[in-house]
Amino acid sequence: MDDPATRSISHAARLRGDVRPPGDKSISHRALLLALLAVGESRVLGAGDGEDVRTTAQVVAQLGATVERVPDGRGGADYLVRSPGLAGIREPDGVLDCRNSGTTLRLAAGILAGRPSFAVLDGDGSLRARPVRRIVEPLRAMGAVLHGRHGDTLPPLAVVGRAPLDPIDYATPVPSAQVKSAILLAGLQAVGTTAVRETIATRDHTEVMLRARGVAIRSTRAEWTSSDGRPAVGWRVEVDGGAEVRPAVERVPGDVSGAAFWLVAGAAHPDAELRIVGVGTNPTRRAIIDILRRMGATIDEETSETPAVQAGEPIADLVVRSSTLRGIDLAPAEVASTIDEIPALCLAAALADGRTRIRGASELRHKESDRIAGIAAGLGALGARLTVEGDDIEIEGGRPLTGAATDSLNDHRLAMTFAIAGLIARGETTVRQPGSASISYPGFFETIERVRA
Repeated sequence: MDDPATRSISHAARLRGDVRPPGDKSISHRALLLALLAVGESRVLGAGDGEDVRTTAQVVAQLGATVERVPDGRGGADYLVRSPGLAGIREPDGVLDCRNSGTTLRLAAGILAGRPSFAVLDGDGSLRARPVRRIVEPLRAMGAVLHGRHGDTLPPLAVVGRAPLDPIDYATPVPSAQVKSAILLAGLQAVGTTAVRETIATRDHTEVMLRARGVAIRSTRAEWTSSDGRPAVGWRVEVDGGAEVRPAVERVPGDVSGAAFWLVAGAAHPDAELRIVGVGTNPTRRAIIDILRRMGATIDEETSETPAVQAGEPIADLVVRSSTLRGIDLAPAEVASTIDEIPALCLAAALADGRTRIRGASELRHKESDRIAGIAAGLGALGARLTVEGDDIEIEGGRPLTGAATDSLNDHRLAMTFAIAGLIARGETTVRQPGSASISYPGFFETIERVRA
């Protein structure tokens, strides 16, 4: 029997049905924060309704916008945001509680860096263990004052903003869309052109959404010399300070990271056909789809019932069927482009024929948990054969999984990975701290029961 601390999932004889994943969490965060920067009324339709997105809405309200949330009847929420705009952002009366959301903290820090005010960004125990030096250094270079714990490496993060900021030309040492976005948002408040260079192209939602709101963002191929004197090749993204962010009405596409669990379930289960409706297929986010296809997954991409493009974001329905999966090698660049989907990919690899090697996954150690350790412990308990060497994971697939006790470490992606494994494993699987799934996917376990029926 389940109790509040655990959830039991038994083997499913078959999987059928339509699944509508929640609104994309990354896009929902950004839509709310960009609404804060725009003078007037913005509407965000079908936003993710998990705890992380609600946290961003609360922070936006604390900074001076009026935020109204209405459940949309489809598992998401519509937001109406009325804002005085960038110049009207107010100094918060208290600590900005970012709870479990690293995106909220990092992007809000970028905005606050250019405001002449004082703010403290804090969160729960998990967030307090996540690194912030990667945003502290560039925002300091722009003229803001930032301080955190342990030598300015961990939250809480105090921000004393400055107006205007100095522009910078910054090469990110670690591929991170959050770092890039924080710098670009600060760059809107700089005098001159701010540029971010990255050797691996990260998700570009901030650029797409700023363009849809009237801001000219330029992205080009570039070459430069790195700090260690070596030649580097990648992308350079530029924004001019002083650009006006216009209000917008935007429908948020379905979260491809949430869809990943159903793609793995449908491809790995021996009797499955699932349609995942209205999924965002942005080229910088769709790597999970293409990698699973490379592993042998049968995934058809069909025009969605919703308009094909929402504020620049492409959308499709994905139909996945039972497939014979095979192991592959994932290079560090591919890992960076699927960092949130790696737990689900590890499950797919455990159920595939042959060996899968995942190289350069160090960023997984700095998420809501040490996901490398969590994956190894949870899938290992289910009978998967994994070895971890440093930040590389090697999985020898083809071994049937058997139900066992797993621990999500209060990490939403691990909770959902082990639950999907339970649909395929023999016997019964239990997931400890399953409620963490609500951080990004409210109703996930109810959907499991529906598609197994």
